Amino acid sequence: MLLLGCAIAFLVALAPRVVLILAAIFSERWDLVWGGNWFWPLLGVIFAPYTTVMYMLSWNPVTGITGFDWFWIILGVMLDIMKWAQIANNRRGIPGYPQEAY
Repeated sequence: MLLLGCAIAFLVALAPRVVLILAAIFSERWDLVWGGNWFWPLLGVIFAPYTTVMYMLSWNPVTGITGFDWFWIILGVMLDIMKWAQIANNRRGIPGYPQEAY
């Protein structure tokens, strides 16, 4: 079971959107967490996949998100911000890409 958990963690780190799409197709938890809503999860898959994964993993059907669960969601937000910052930084390195005046 430990190997399966490590494999899932590796897959989430490697391709969070793939994990979210597989969760939407095969998981019963998807419907429990989002309650049949499709708009917010879609935005999460597109713009904030790490935050969406952390929200799905932290959410509890009885209490929702409480206490230390917020740490994991904030970690997901920080991972998403770092990902978008890295994308912007990589674009600045492309030859011929318009440079911003600093």
